[in-house]
Amino acid sequence: MITNFFIPELNNHDVQELWFQQDGATCHTARATIDLLKDTFGDCLISGFGPVNWPPRSCDLTPLDYFLWGYVKSLVYADKPQTLDHLEDNIRRVIADILPQMLKKVIENWTSRLDYVRASRGSHMPEIIFKM
Repeated sequence: MITNFFIPELNNHDVQELWFQQDGATCHTARATIDLLKDTFGDCLISGFGPVNWPPRSCDLTPLDYFLWGYVKSLVYADKPQTLDHLEDNIRRVIADILPQMLKKVIENWTSRLDYVRASRGSHMPEIIFKM
């Protein structure tokens, strides 16, 4: 996926500086994967095995994890796609339908999470994690 899709796609865009955040899932941390990411992103790699350490148990800090994947998945699978083409069409449609106003709210939520982390000096966030 990284060598056949992601890196070639990056090369198609004029990206001056890009940070890559790699979580600590064991399937993502094979030596060959980490070596490839280090070669590609150098000091701009956030990983438990890279130059910038991944904050432990931090999935609630990234908008992709605390919002996007769950939101997209719930809509993509709502009509139970039976073919790969149907699944791909649903993914494209759901992503295209995300409104700028929704993304603005997500970013506002994210910045408030970061403010909380800063104020608590990186300690646990029960007010966010267990918010009811």
